[in-house]
Amino acid sequence: MKERESPAVVHTDSIEWVNVGEGIRRQVLAYDPGLMIVRVDFKSGSVGAIHHHTHRQATYVARGSFEATIAGKTVTLKEGDSFFAAEDVPHGVVALENGTLIDTFTPAREDFVGSH
Repeated sequence: MKERESPAVVHTDSIEWVNVGEGIRRQVLAYDPGLMIVRVDFKSGSVGAIHHHTHRQATYVARGSFEATIAGKTVTLKEGDSFFAAEDVPHGVVALENGTLIDTFTPAREDFVGSH
């Protein structure tokens, strides 16, 4: 990853939203090569397809509720809940209502940096 990083303070109204799927948009917030925080908004019924990557990911449900599948196990998460996906663990979500997830990645997702 390039040695780029975000400013020390990030105001979300200055960050562009990127549409990443049907009813899904994200904002890459604060990051450096080792850590990244991303806000992802979902419309009810939107699907974050099962996928995996080499990054560790911790996700916090900031708003709404989601059906989350992690390593083949499906659970319902509501506002205030969270999940962790280790490296290369398959995971994905379905929005049960309009909602927002806060994703953190380590190391930062290089593929997200060029897309915001």
